[in-house]
Amino acid sequence: MPELGRLLTAMVTPFTGKGEVDYPQAKKLALALLASGSDGLVVSGTTGESPTLTKEEKLRLFAEVKAAVGKRGTVLAGTGTYATAESQELTHEAEKTGVDGCLLVVPYYNRPTPEGLYQHFKAIAGATRLPCILYNIPGRTGTNMAPETIVRLSAIDNIIGVKEASGNMDQWCRILDGVKRPDFYLWSGNDQDTFPLMALGGYGVIAVVSHLVGKQLKEMMETLLAGKAREAAAIHRRLLPLMQAMVLVTNPIPVKYCLNRVGFRAGKPRLPLTEPDDKAAAQLDAILKNYQIDLPIKATG
Repeated sequence: MPELGRLLTAMVTPFTGKGEVDYPQAKKLALALLASGSDGLVVSGTTGESPTLTKEEKLRLFAEVKAAVGKRGTVLAGTGTYATAESQELTHEAEKTGVDGCLLVVPYYNRPTPEGLYQHFKAIAGATRLPCILYNIPGRTGTNMAPETIVRLSAIDNIIGVKEASGNMDQWCRILDGVKRPDFYLWSGNDQDTFPLMALGGYGVIAVVSHLVGKQLKEMMETLLAGKAREAAAIHRRLLPLMQAMVLVTNPIPVKYCLNRVGFRAGKPRLPLTEPDDKAAAQLDAILKNYQIDLPIKATG
């Protein structure tokens, strides 16, 4: 399986003033993110507003972003849904666009059993040659994928890791202790969990705050990997208020607002998401003033 990268950004989907996908801006953003620390990108994940993107929009995004990125970084397609057959079809079609892997979220709303989760992900992985990353985010889906299920799925060759957004340190440890494959990786699904998760043996992060401070986040990760935990912790503490601001209201509302404020035209979220209210916007403005922005705005705005 190919190396997908330790720092992956869950990329927003830019929209035009008419609410249509802004494909040129998406390609500019992808390249800017790679230039500011990201090893790769997740396209049409939660941060990319996947629930409101059509299948046609998703496939065009996968194709255009991958064509723009080329070999400069990896592109993962968010192809998981709450329907197994639909997820298989979308993953199969995404593979044709040239993406490097796929991100498969735990089915939302229908709350499958552990056996149902196992069969769901096994079926999708069996329908593609792409490396697959599982995505456990119980706060969004209503279902926590137990460590035992993740360990069981790790025996499938092209399931190569999990994006863990449960916020449960015990769960991370049980996954790390239970998986026997050296090439099965644990990515943090919450920006603020990156330092503790990597300190315990996790691999990296699929991040949101990297839209703004990607180089600084990568510096923290590399410093920790170099064995300089005290220095890495200091960077983590400095970035923590901005990380927390990214979930001040529902993601991706804050990060889209911040991108627009710093000069990158990302557009508004699609309904049912809206822009932040005046109070939240003022809080985001106040926090932004404390940070140097790594994204090369002049090349993207």
